[in-house]
Amino acid sequence: MENQAHWYAVYTKPRSEKKLADRLNNKGIEAYLPMRRTLKQWSDRKKMVDEPLITSYVFVNIFQQNYFEVLNTPGAVKYIWFCGKPAVIPANQILALKLIMSQDMKIDCVSADLPKGTHVKVISGPMKELTGELINYAGKHKVMIRLDHLDKVLLLTISPHFLEPIVIN
Repeated sequence: MENQAHWYAVYTKPRSEKKLADRLNNKGIEAYLPMRRTLKQWSDRKKMVDEPLITSYVFVNIFQQNYFEVLNTPGAVKYIWFCGKPAVIPANQILALKLIMSQDMKIDCVSADLPKGTHVKVISGPMKELTGELINYAGKHKVMIRLDHLDKVLLLTISPHFLEPIVIN
């Protein structure tokens, strides 16, 4: 059995992301839930609220022996699978996501049902070294980048001039 922890994406029950992340952290399992602050409007008021950047996903850094403990935690539904096994999320992508979330910039997440594009690397600015797949340009200062192994796309407010194509072997 491998004695190294890996990051995985866990699909959650609807609106259960925060509770699942708290339950896992309370069990001593490292869980990461990227949150963003957004303005919500109701018929009678507006309010700033914290909500998950990627709905229905929590990232966990676990050893193989914790695999089923995560699934047996209330709120967890299943692991995200890729090529017939749970998708291992590279640690550098979790670090890049944490870096993105620590910046004071507007970030949106949209579904990744768009055609595949060029693999790119950010070459300048606070997102330097972030890699992913360029999905689309959304104006002069916004690009969509697909994170590997997730069916999600980040819509970043960043100039396309800060991107360069890379070759993936």
